[in-house]
Amino acid sequence: MEISTICLLVLMCTAASFVQRVCGFGFGVFIMTMLPYLCPSYGEATAISGILAASQSAYVLASCYKLVDWRRIVLLLITGIVAAWFAVGYVAQASESHLKMMLGIILILLSLYFLFISPNLHVRPTWRLQASMGALSGAMGGLFGMHGPAAVIYLLAIEPDKNRYLALGQAYFLLTNIFLTAFRAYRGFVTPFVGTSCLYALVGVVGGTLLGKLVFDRISSEKLRKIIYLYMIFSGIVAIIN
Repeated sequence: MEISTICLLVLMCTAASFVQRVCGFGFGVFIMTMLPYLCPSYGEATAISGILAASQSAYVLASCYKLVDWRRIVLLLITGIVAAWFAVGYVAQASESHLKMMLGIILILLSLYFLFISPNLHVRPTWRLQASMGALSGAMGGLFGMHGPAAVIYLLAIEPDKNRYLALGQAYFLLTNIFLTAFRAYRGFVTPFVGTSCLYALVGVVGGTLLGKLVFDRISSEKLRKIIYLYMIFSGIVAIIN
């Protein structure tokens, strides 16, 4: 790997970990705006995103795992893992140009949703919502390496306490990313390039998580999210054009 690629990877991972620690989600959403352009293949980009996101979730969960009520996310996990299996299989046979265009469209739609619809949307935490959001989350994780947004819709609906919300989210992201990594390894996406990249990028995971912890109680997460969503819209347009 070139030095410039390593530096950019670490920098992006630092920013993605910071976003995840402050907002409770967003690692894959942020890092996948550029990661596909640094990797030999789209599948390897999703593999790197998943492994690093799992590492970051494990790091955060270590300090708050006692707050996790597993019964509240069991159906979310089951439907998410099943959907992820089929989504990763689709990635193995789809063209990269098609996947990048889909990624761009999803980035724009997600940004518009969280900017304009989400603040005024109130949902009931039903079993049906948990199952559907789990399936959508797993599909997005398998296709784009970003299964956080759909899961967050459910998690925010069931948990108003931000610390418990953070714990539930990290537990879900850790387990689903472990399964996603196994599915990608089966499809041949976990390569030596992926392993080397993750070793370098772990520096960014630790640095970004520590920085995010410092500002978790001080910064307005709403302002940060708006900046991220505007960046996602720009990145989505670039992905579609390219």
